[in-house]
Amino acid sequence: MTTLPAGWGDGTRSVRAGDAPPVPGTPLRPSPVFAAPFHLGDRPPRADGADAYARTEHPTFRAFEDAVGELDGGRCLAFSTGMAAVTAAVTALVSAGDRLVLPADGYYATRLLARDELERLGVRVEYVPTTGIGDVAARGDLDGARMVLLETPSNPHLDVCDVAAVARATRAAGALLAVDNTTATPLGQRPLALGADLTVGADTKALTGHSDLLLGHVSTTSGEVFDRLKGWRDHTGSTPGAFDAWLGHRSMSTLDLRLARQAETAAAVAEVLAGHPAVTGVRWPWLASDPSHELATRQMLRPVGVVSAELADEAAVSRFLAASRLWTAATSFGGVHSTVDRRAQWGGDAVPAGFLRFSCGIEDTDDVVADLTTALDAV
Repeated sequence: MTTLPAGWGDGTRSVRAGDAPPVPGTPLRPSPVFAAPFHLGDRPPRADGADAYARTEHPTFRAFEDAVGELDGGRCLAFSTGMAAVTAAVTALVSAGDRLVLPADGYYATRLLARDELERLGVRVEYVPTTGIGDVAARGDLDGARMVLLETPSNPHLDVCDVAAVARATRAAGALLAVDNTTATPLGQRPLALGADLTVGADTKALTGHSDLLLGHVSTTSGEVFDRLKGWRDHTGSTPGAFDAWLGHRSMSTLDLRLARQAETAAAVAEVLAGHPAVTGVRWPWLASDPSHELATRQMLRPVGVVSAELADEAAVSRFLAASRLWTAATSFGGVHSTVDRRAQWGGDAVPAGFLRFSCGIEDTDDVVADLTTALDAV
């Protein structure tokens, strides 16, 4: 992992993280290495740290991992997708008969993984709402738990959970705490610094932020956990492609700038939504009226660009989309385009038919807000 000066800001760290020492005549950011096998020569494989085979070691993966690890504050392993990262974090560290606590209102694919695969393998999965996991920890009801997986802010409701408090409880119970930090990114929240054992990211979303690749990662400060995850990845082969890893590292250079614009727009969008008669149930933790406001402003380092709200029904959503020119109907979030996703159409979340997840892009805030107002008025 690279080590950058402690006083450097988020923008500088986003650009410089993972960079090798400069060598005259070489590119500022080397091109991706596409090799699968590497020359072995007359030495034993991996002698003196030499690469041998891309599934287990690769220079382009390491540059991306160094960059993300620098921002996360731990050692990072890259995976082919965010779900591959979540699967590794759980499967490598939880065994048959173990108790695993998952958010009942988190990303639905994580719950599908637990229901269709982990329970089949004998893992005892317990589903608790994000706001309730803190209560379970406060009561000391984690006896026998092997791992607690948080997603905070939760997706899509944007509830926030006290990471430090849950970390103290999991440590007292001898359990591990993993935090899905996808929505916040390492610039918005640092779970490892708050006491988590692992932080997980679906880097397809805001971290790389251009909606053009699939990528994920897990970071940890534990050498034992890192080695177990590395072994699991080597055995299962869930590594990213070299070009995706390179493209992800390239895209991180603008992370600070993208997040700042997205948060600026989200603040304006949340205010418009909260004041419009066609809208109910607005959630953005940085609204003073939001139930997660106090904790989010205390725990997190910056606001996120995701807002949730409800229109009356599916027909109202259709009218909204027909009247909008800048809010594109698309799933996922965190990209440079402003998008809106009607979550009920996927069938995985307990939400009303008109529930929407707004992901603010990096267009001009005034344009996005004007378009939002026009489309809401059409509703």
